[in-house]
This record gives sequence, C-alpha cells and structure tokens, in this order.
Amino acid sequence: MARFRNQRKNKVFVKPIVKKNQQQQPNVDHITGNKIPKSFVFSRGKLPGPIRQLQMDLRKLMLPYTALNLKEKKRNNLKDFLNVAGPMGVTHFLILSKTETSPVLRVAKTPQGPTLTFKIQEYSLAVDIAQSQLRPRCPQDLFKNPPLIVLSGFAAGDEHLKLTTTVFKNIFPDIDINTVKLSSCQRIVCLNYNKDTKFIDFRHYSIRLQPVGVSRRIRKFVQNHQVPDLRNLQDVSDFVTKAGYGSESEADEEAATVTLTSDLSRVNRASTKSAVKLQEIGPRMTLQLTKIEGGLCSGEVMFSEYGNGGNKKKPDSEEDGDNDDEMKDSDEDNEGEDSEEDIGESEEDEED
Repeated sequence: MARFRNQRKNKVFVKPIVKKNQQQQPNVDHITGNKIPKSFVFSRGKLPGPIRQLQMDLRKLMLPYTALNLKEKKRNNLKDFLNVAGPMGVTHFLILSKTETSPVLRVAKTPQGPTLTFKIQEYSLAVDIAQSQLRPRCPQDLFKNPPLIVLSGFAAGDEHLKLTTTVFKNIFPDIDINTVKLSSCQRIVCLNYNKDTKFIDFRHYSIRLQPVGVSRRIRKFVQNHQVPDLRNLQDVSDFVTKAGYGSESEADEEAATVTLTSDLSRVNRASTKSAVKLQEIGPRMTLQLTKIEGGLCSGEVMFSEYGNGGNKKKPDSEEDGDNDDEMKDSDEDNEGEDSEEDIGESEEDEED
C-alpha cells in the first residue's frame, strides 16, 4: 500500500515594499518664518453632483497645502476633522453645504474660529469655464505653488469687511517680495467686493508672460523646438515677417507690461519687457456674506445680514443648514474615533 507523504507547502516569502521617505510639507516658511496655512475642504450633508464638483475645484484651487484626496464618510462629524487638523497643521476649514434655496460656503479658522458664512448666489465650475474658452490653458505644474491673492473693494470701515479681509489673507501663505521667485507666481485669486450689491466676486486666474515685440510664430518656434513648415514660403524671412501671425487680442498693452528681473523661460529673459496675461481657470463664484460667528461654526454672532443681534430669527433655509451640522455633531464618540482613522488614512494616500 503506497504511502502518501504529507507534502509541506513551500512558503513564499514576499518582501515588503518599503516606500522611500517622502518629504512632508513644512509647517513653517523658512524664508518668512511664518506658519504655512493648510486647509481641509469638505462637505456637510448631502450635496448634488455639481456642488460635489465645486468641492473638488476648491480643493484643486487650494493646492498644494490641502488634502486633495480627502475621504469623507457619513459618520464623520466636525469634531473628527478638528482632531485630525491639529497634528497635521491644518489651519482652515472650507465647508460646503446645501440649503433649500442655495449652496452655502463656510470659511472657518481652526481651532476656535471665527467662521464666515457665505451664500453662493452663482457659481461656474472649472470645466464649464474651460469649455467656453477657445484655447484653455492648464499646465501640469500650474498647481505646484500656492496662488497669490488680490482683494479689491474691502477698504470700507465696516468691521465685518475688515475681518473678511483678514481671514482671506491668512488662507494663503505670505510672500516676501524681495525673495519670491517669479516662476512660482503662476496663479492668482481675485476677490472684488461690490458695495452696492454687497456681493463678492470670486475669480481664479492663471498668470502667463509673453515677450513684447515677438511674433507668435517665433514664440511657438522657440518654445516647441519644432522645425517650421517652410514649403509654401519663398524665403525664411517670410516666416518672420508674414502678416497675420497674431490676433487683436494678443496685441501688447503698455499698461500690462513688466520688466523681468530674472530668466523665466527661453522666451522670457531677464531685463526684457513681457506682457502679463491672465486667463481664468475657475471655479467662479458670486458670494454674499450672511453671518460671522466667533467660534468654529458656533459661538457669538458677530455679524448677521438679517440682523445684528443673535436673538433675531434667521430664515428657515439657513436654520435647516445649521440643523444638519448639529445632527452630525451629535454622533457617538466611538464612531468619531473610527472616523478619525479614516481621515488620517486618506491623508496618507494623498501624500503618496
């Protein structure tokens, strides 16, 4: 009778994959010495598809100091995000929600406020703006550096406008005009306050420079390193002097020209004049400041569009939005601990 030996299965040794130590984003600017602001962009309650896409556009706008792949779950409450924000150096929350009448954007300073609540009157997604342009522009390295911020129309003496100015200034890192590299200034966020309508126009542009006095044909030739098609030309000089190479929109404007102090590219050299061109990349929003709270989504009402006192009743639509947050914040503590791990895992994925 044959004997069957117990054949031991050969154990396969799998070498663990060790990831290289990736450089974590610094918390302090080594030039200015100031703390670098970081942000979380997330939502409260159910959002329709377009508002979800607006949330992703805002995350992209806040790059590189934000969590692009931040994952949210229904059981996450505000306390979960706040507990994770401290160790990760997050200084601001941008919270989107939806009421019966319109979307709402809250901009909060962690951990103790204040919180600015804006009603989004109108908005356009980045994809909508790109589709409306003849030549949309979005280079790969456009979001490697934070945008500049320009505030206009906030010079009034109202205290709520001064606080709004301070909050928006502190969302983005400070710059030192003596040491900043021009190559890092590729985006700009513009906020314009209209004192007649009390609306804030929120715009996001990309910055590009074009050398003054250089035709588009020559510029493309230098940038692309491609041999031009000269088959239909009698002489190479025709390629340079041929009329109609540009368009009226590309005409140089003296008011929008600067003299460069350093080399930026093969066509934008130091000590030469270049025209500054702004191209909108989105998202675009029209905001209305409705309330300022002294704490993090709570506390004393410092300003209200519907009345100065906190005793005055707010519209039903705004109460619905606040009730959603209260229901989320009343979740059990043990669920909150599990949620903190989920948020932390999503941050590690984002760094990878």
